[in-house]
Amino acid sequence: MSSTFQHSSELWRDYPALVAGVVRVDGITADVSVSVDSFYARASERLASSSESELPEIRAWRRTFSSMGLKPTQYRCASEALLRRFKKESALPSIHPLIDVCNAISLAYAIPVAVFDLAHVVGSLEVRRAVGSELYLTFGGTVESPETGEVIFADADGQAHARRWTNRQSARSAIQPSSSRVLIVAEALHSSADKDVAELVASVVSALGAAWSVAPRSAVLSAAAPSFDL
Repeated sequence: MSSTFQHSSELWRDYPALVAGVVRVDGITADVSVSVDSFYARASERLASSSESELPEIRAWRRTFSSMGLKPTQYRCASEALLRRFKKESALPSIHPLIDVCNAISLAYAIPVAVFDLAHVVGSLEVRRAVGSELYLTFGGTVESPETGEVIFADADGQAHARRWTNRQSARSAIQPSSSRVLIVAEALHSSADKDVAELVASVVSALGAAWSVAPRSAVLSAAAPSFDL
C-alpha cells in the first residue's frame, strides 16, 4: 500500500479556507550553498510597512489558533515566530541549507513551511486531531502526549511530527546532515491563499532545482483533492 500525505476530512470541513502546498524531493544533501537574499528582501519590505501581526497571512492563523482554544500570543504559527526573530536580527541562523532556504521562503510569504525527513516518518502522514495516545519528541529529548483534539501531524505509528498544527515540529523527523528524502508542506488560510501558496510552492521547487539539481514533485491540495502520494 502506498503512503500518502493528507489533511483529515474534519479539518477541511472546519477550515474550508485552508490551502496546502506540498513538495516531495529526493537527493537533498547538506553540502550546497543556497541563496536567501531575495526572500529576505521581500520580508524586510513587508515588515517596513506593517508589523508581522498585521499581515493577512498571520492574522488568519491567529484566528485559527483562537478557534482551537489557543492564545495566539502564547502559541504562534511558525512563520510568525520566524518573522519576529527576523525583525529583531535582520537574519536567521544557518541550520541546514534546506532549512535555511525554506525558512527564508516562509519569511517572504509569511506562510508556515514545515520540512520533514521521510526516513523517520512511518507510512502515511495525516494532519488531524489527536486521539490522545500519540507521542511527540521534543528537541530537548523528552516525550509528550498531545492533548485529545489538538491538531497534529500524525504518522501510521502514532508519532506526532508537529503539535498545535503549525506551531512546533518534532525532533523525530527534523532535517539532519544525513537527510535525503524530504517532504515540505506549506499551509495558509487567508483570502489570497490559493495564489500565494501556488507561488510559494513554485519558489520552493525553483530553489531546490537551483541548489541540488533535483526535480521535485509538487501539488496544491484542496478538499476535493486532499491526498498526495509520498
